[in-house]
Amino acid sequence: MKTLRKVLLPLAMFPLKNIAYAQKRDSIPLKVRAFFADKFPQTRDLNIDYTLTTPFQFSSKLQGAGLSDNKVKSFQQLKANANIYFVKKKSWLLSTSLNYRYSAFNTEAPILPEMDAKNDYHYHSESVNLSYFSKLFNKTAIYTASASVDGSEQHFERIRGLVTASIVLKATPKTKMLVGLAGFIDPSAQIPLLPVFTYENKFNSGWVLDILLPKKLLIRKDIFANGRISLGTEMDNTSFYIYRNTRTYEFRQLEINSGVIYEHNLGSNFIGTLKTGIRAVPQARVFDKEESLKDYIFEASYKPSFYFNIGVSYNPFGKPRAK
Repeated sequence: MKTLRKVLLPLAMFPLKNIAYAQKRDSIPLKVRAFFADKFPQTRDLNIDYTLTTPFQFSSKLQGAGLSDNKVKSFQQLKANANIYFVKKKSWLLSTSLNYRYSAFNTEAPILPEMDAKNDYHYHSESVNLSYFSKLFNKTAIYTASASVDGSEQHFERIRGLVTASIVLKATPKTKMLVGLAGFIDPSAQIPLLPVFTYENKFNSGWVLDILLPKKLLIRKDIFANGRISLGTEMDNTSFYIYRNTRTYEFRQLEINSGVIYEHNLGSNFIGTLKTGIRAVPQARVFDKEESLKDYIFEASYKPSFYFNIGVSYNPFGKPRAK
């Protein structure tokens, strides 16, 4: 879902990296700063990953009328993204986010009239992001604004905006907590405001509770010399544009991935990632681009499936670490 993506990407991008930067200017202890710049950054500067799911059944409705049950025989997705900082100042940051997603799936029968059973779609989005740091109630406050555009290989389609305001409630070597609000400038958004909550707590056992709502809820632990294992749930999305009968439609799908994640520091600022588990899709809709998500013409309900993901990321701005 594109709206969700506009929420998740800036929120994943700003709170942790930018909190770290703001805290440096606010004389937060060095050991706290180091936490936000560990060898497994929350936001990867350059990343590419590939996802594959097992076949799954689904039921659907077109304009309220039930369709015959169908089956996705194969689903594959390739994603690439880059987060680039243009300017880093004492009280503000200017950056850009570049994203590309290729989705390909094969169904037993066409999902919609005039569609093939075999489909592949290209989607891209680009944004310019501005962050400003200040003090509120003697705590670090972070304000962000993001303007973005997206589209397919054929056209640019939408222009959107996102603003957030958040405050760091706690930042110690053991516990970090941030709360805030995100507001959407997007006529297709279902809700105008969304709460933001980030919480991390390190237990004496070495496990770390890592919460970033609405993005993820994980518990993780460093293993081996350069590895980390995480257990829990992450939210993701798939979206693309469909062109039929001179009209433009948008497909949005919310995904909940629950399972295990293994990350390995490969050295020279490269990190490899493996993910697997169960994927649930609570919502998949198609709607006219000129309408909102609630005014959909098509809705599908999927059975859960297994998913597999492999990826590699590179942080050219980090310090090289030995394996």
